[in-house]
Amino acid sequence: MRTDLSSDTSALEWWEGIFDAQATSRHLDLVARELQARGEGFYTISSAGHEANALVAAALRPTDPALLHYRSGGFYAARAAQVPGSTPVRDVLQGLMGLADEPIAGGRHKVFGHPDLAVIPQTSTIASHLPRAVGLALALHRAHRLGVACPWPRDAVVVASFGDASANHSTLTGAVGTALNAAHRGLDVPLLLVCEDNGYGISVPTPAGWVEHAYGSRPGLDYVAVDGDDPGAAWPQIRDAAARVRRGRRPLFLHLRTVRFLGHAGSDAEVSYRTPRAIEADYARDPLLGTARVLAGRGVAPAALLERYTAARAVVDAEADRLRGGRRLGSAPEVMAPLAPRRPERVARAAEAYRPPPGPGDGRTLAESVNAALAGILEADRRVLVFGEDVGVKGGVYGVTGGLARRFGAARVFDSVLDEQSILGMALGAGLAGLVPVPEIQYLAYLHNAEDQLRGEAATLRFFSSGRFPNPLVVRVAGLAYQRGFGGHFHNDNALGVLRDIPGLVLACPSRGDDAAAMLRTCVAAAAADGTVAVFLEPIALYHRRDLHEPGDGGWLSADDAGHVPVGRARLHPPEDGGAPDLTLVTFGNGVLMSLRVARRLSGRGLRVAVLDLRWLAPLPLDDLLAAARASGRVLVVDETRHAGGVGEGVVTALVEHGHDGALARVASADSFVPLGPAAAHVLLDEDEIELAALTLAARPGPPDDTTTTGGRT
Repeated sequence: MRTDLSSDTSALEWWEGIFDAQATSRHLDLVARELQARGEGFYTISSAGHEANALVAAALRPTDPALLHYRSGGFYAARAAQVPGSTPVRDVLQGLMGLADEPIAGGRHKVFGHPDLAVIPQTSTIASHLPRAVGLALALHRAHRLGVACPWPRDAVVVASFGDASANHSTLTGAVGTALNAAHRGLDVPLLLVCEDNGYGISVPTPAGWVEHAYGSRPGLDYVAVDGDDPGAAWPQIRDAAARVRRGRRPLFLHLRTVRFLGHAGSDAEVSYRTPRAIEADYARDPLLGTARVLAGRGVAPAALLERYTAARAVVDAEADRLRGGRRLGSAPEVMAPLAPRRPERVARAAEAYRPPPGPGDGRTLAESVNAALAGILEADRRVLVFGEDVGVKGGVYGVTGGLARRFGAARVFDSVLDEQSILGMALGAGLAGLVPVPEIQYLAYLHNAEDQLRGEAATLRFFSSGRFPNPLVVRVAGLAYQRGFGGHFHNDNALGVLRDIPGLVLACPSRGDDAAAMLRTCVAAAAADGTVAVFLEPIALYHRRDLHEPGDGGWLSADDAGHVPVGRARLHPPEDGGAPDLTLVTFGNGVLMSLRVARRLSGRGLRVAVLDLRWLAPLPLDDLLAAARASGRVLVVDETRHAGGVGEGVVTALVEHGHDGALARVASADSFVPLGPAAAHVLLDEDEIELAALTLAARPGPPDDTTTTGGRT
């Protein structure tokens, strides 16, 4: 049975290769159901009926990066046939069976992916991979222009497949809008969008004609519709569409009409929402029959076609037998190994390259420190890009990126569209192209409509690829509250719970300029060296703060010592008199300034107070936290985020779980959105509350069982 599509072949042999790829995919789907019935398989979403997507693979090169829908099995088999030595049957079966030797996800999930095939694993739910695909298409030209080592050829085409139900989702509509915006501005966007339209989203039918109505007449978007049940007619159109994208470097929407066999998944009983007659009518549209008709027209006998189809099943069965009893993941550490490698020595070496040259020792604000650190990083590393809404010409809403676009050029510091999903997607694609993206989300409240790009895409890529596809990313986010005279909730957001529970994500929160510069170097170095995904949270209210205790004291200015701060290391501010502390305030962000001010007030009452700036909110600096707690025996967690889901919950839990037996309390902001103007003072934690809680805690005898938290406003 010939399955090689990698070299020049006769037309007959070529079509035989297409049929083999389609038959292989079909038999894998059938065997998946049998494996599940025997308790040996764990995934049953099939590609049956969609196998015309094998023609899309055949129209492309095996060096064209592909981000595939979970029904693109025919594409995967055909792509593998273009690369000698590939083992698509083994790959897919190991994924279905959750085997640890599976070459991409290592038994963690069943995905289509393989670095040798340029197939980047995707969850592909609700088209969540589309912003990344657009980002990669945009990044190809930029990476080559900057002389960066890009893993994809200069003339590569990015292909992304998705279902017709996903065509309604905001993720896709935003991605298409971004692609068209870029193409309208004359940028290269070599993107082939493949809508595999089977007419259903689980049980919900897609209205007839809807996909064409929504995407068939978009200015700037080429549209080609083909019927997957007629491969002979579809092939020249698909081939020409791929060539058009490669030649013109513009996005194209390929509407591939398909059918869906075997329901949505193994648990889906189609007869509960479709009539038997409608189900049977789809059998005539089987793409394998369509390819068989092409071969029959070229003289292949029906018996030979049936033999070929049966031979494909024999290959799948034999491989399944060989894999039976294979090793599965055996421990939590093995499952979690790809999530977030921590190689401090390597990160330290990478950060060394970002050290700024010796300069004046004058103190800088936090905003000035971030600006200077970004300039040093951009100067040292051509892979680094800085972008976001208003980041370029204006230099950011708060001037943090001022002058960088003028100094480093629009290829490296630039404005994005006003769409947070697209900003993060552009960054995810840039990382795949060999770049190190540092995008900005203008306000923390604006991040929430795009969280899945961090949770479902950025943080999972290493997990679903066993670390084969790193995803370097540092997202700068202006956030937290206490901004005066501006904004209300959308500019004073203190909700971090959605970031703290993303596996592997690094969450940095500097409060002073020196830490901001050093921690930013660390985050970018960790992205470059380890593929780390980091969120760098910048407290807006501290951007331009200069004074600490008194007007004009300059106590919040700092000089960059040109170092870096290892991930997970806190900063201790000891009592002013240098003695052993009576009490430790554990805090971060705006809480550091408030706690230092409270500590001075408490020193006038004879209390020695240490302030521990966590700096890293995920992972928490556990060793430093426990050491500070032991030093005083009394810990007050000063948490400016909300009481429910706030950072302090994790801090208190960590202390309790690690045996802290001294006095323990927590003060936090109320469980409320931040209102406009002076009303914010009613729900945000303030210095008076911190002082009162500290005095109350210091007065306790602190027996071993005294572990108390206070909720909300004290």
